[in-house]
Amino acid sequence: MQIGRHLIEPRVVLAPMAGVTDKPFRQLCKRMGAGLAVSEMTISDPRFWHTAKSRHRMDHDGEPAPISVQIAGTDPQLLADAARYNVDHGAEIIDINMGCPAKKVCHVWAGSALMRDEALVARILQAVVDAVEVPVTLKIRTGWDADHRNAAAIARIAQDSGIQALTVHGRTRDQHYTGLAEYETVAAIKAEARIPVIVNGDIDSPAKARRVLERTGCDAVMVGRAAQGRPWIFREIAHHLATGGNLPAPALDEVRDVLLSHLDALHAFYGEEMGVRIARKHLGWYAKDRPENAAFRAVVNRATDARTQRDLTRDYFDALIAGVALAA
Repeated sequence: MQIGRHLIEPRVVLAPMAGVTDKPFRQLCKRMGAGLAVSEMTISDPRFWHTAKSRHRMDHDGEPAPISVQIAGTDPQLLADAARYNVDHGAEIIDINMGCPAKKVCHVWAGSALMRDEALVARILQAVVDAVEVPVTLKIRTGWDADHRNAAAIARIAQDSGIQALTVHGRTRDQHYTGLAEYETVAAIKAEARIPVIVNGDIDSPAKARRVLERTGCDAVMVGRAAQGRPWIFREIAHHLATGGNLPAPALDEVRDVLLSHLDALHAFYGEEMGVRIARKHLGWYAKDRPENAAFRAVVNRATDARTQRDLTRDYFDALIAGVALAA
């Protein structure tokens, strides 16, 4: 899949997820086979660009190319300014958020709420495309609710505005993450599109990725929640799409090493106190599908400093590898 001058290969993309796709996680997923990793959304209001949270979100030092940064807001000029600012700070692709269903975002008419005003969508897209020389992409949902599915109209506006790739989450805003993704809607959009279309929603396995690509005709798949605690899903999907075969599940020693590396990156990126706190949710995600989930979380959540968190994690996996169950 080509986005501007950037070849996205393999055609598996990490979805932007607030509070999840920070730089340590993006770097990990790229090492694990993601062809593109989109950042957490950054707010377009310049008053918030210099907060600690925004500084972390806008930190792309050492991140593998292409660097895709998602921006969110409602004002065309502020979004254009935000696009320029992020390009000046390393962004090589700008992604516009019109897919987030969160109430705190939609209540200020950002995210998927923008789909209710097609004229405003057109002004925003044109302003951002005109503001930067890097490719601009767009992420949307199928519509606001079941009675207002206008993704096809938004897709046409996007093409006419110079958007270079479109991601469609196959749900309406009011569905949030419930129900089943509407792949038929995405397929209809792709059938009319002149730009690459990325399909998002419920893609949680290599076989599902292949089926969805075949069903929709899309150019790539985007993986979100299924990558939480399972970053190797990207290499699994890439391998299956390339060969039709399936990679074996990672051995416990690899899971341990991946997790320890992730912990080290979080501690270094955020500092000890915040890094330990943020790492807890990732530790829970790594264990969520394992029978030792509750015991593992009971052990590692005792940690209040980076060294203890790392040691408890290493010791727990070492015990599992040795066949010894540690008591919670």
